[in-house]
Amino acid sequence: MRQVALRNGTRVPALGLGTWKMGEDVRQRAQEVRALATGIDLGATLIDTAEMYADGRSEELVAAAIKGRREGVYLVSKVLPQNASRAGTVKACEASLKRLKTDCIDLYLLHWRGSVPFAETLAGFDDLMQAGKIRGFGVSNLDLKEMKEWSGLSRGDKTLANQVQYSIESRGIDFDLLPWCRERAIAVMAYCPLAQGGIPRNAALVRVAERHRATPAQIMLAWVLRHEHVIAIPKSAKPERVRENVQAADIMLSTEDLAELGKAFPPPRKAQPLAMS
Repeated sequence: MRQVALRNGTRVPALGLGTWKMGEDVRQRAQEVRALATGIDLGATLIDTAEMYADGRSEELVAAAIKGRREGVYLVSKVLPQNASRAGTVKACEASLKRLKTDCIDLYLLHWRGSVPFAETLAGFDDLMQAGKIRGFGVSNLDLKEMKEWSGLSRGDKTLANQVQYSIESRGIDFDLLPWCRERAIAVMAYCPLAQGGIPRNAALVRVAERHRATPAQIMLAWVLRHEHVIAIPKSAKPERVRENVQAADIMLSTEDLAELGKAFPPPRKAQPLAMS
């Protein structure tokens, strides 16, 4: 599995496992745990979750999947903006730690901007770092203007990642946010890299897939991973689909491939509002 180097020196898999909407149906729990365990077995050892997902049940699902193998997994979770005051951030993290059945979260993110000043959230992150309850922090769903504001505050320069929606169909961040993050060694974590499962029926995508003996979904993931500082976190509750996703991390798109895909899915020519799901 190709890896991405974070600015604190930690190396993580370029392709991880998303868990949005997992944990919502108890009847799916066993299969979802198997899907996550399959991903870990195949080297996709970064797992992304959040206190919001299924009201915490997603974190409990992750706990079941990583039982007995926590040391080999890079855990990412998030604090809701309404909980992101200095004291609230600490309290929310402690609740997540309890659900995850661990004593430390590797990367803790602000889920999106709310009414709480960024400085308060950063102070809460610093408290958690000092207490050894998180190993790093970052943000999610912040656009370029917000990233500049966040990064200009005390401790903001320690930000490891910004998790945003990004796919071949939703590539607005290519115009400004992606290069800005790259220049500052801030990793970009791409959620919904498969366009929320709606694989476009596109001739260029099919042609490139055929050249690589791959599926269009695998090419979409390979496209997202074409940058060395981007991490993709596709979600799948099916072990067989997880296997397919992981294989995409080994696909290297050629200059010809990228040109053909760029013509079919042109890059933005001006700044665009950040896509959010």
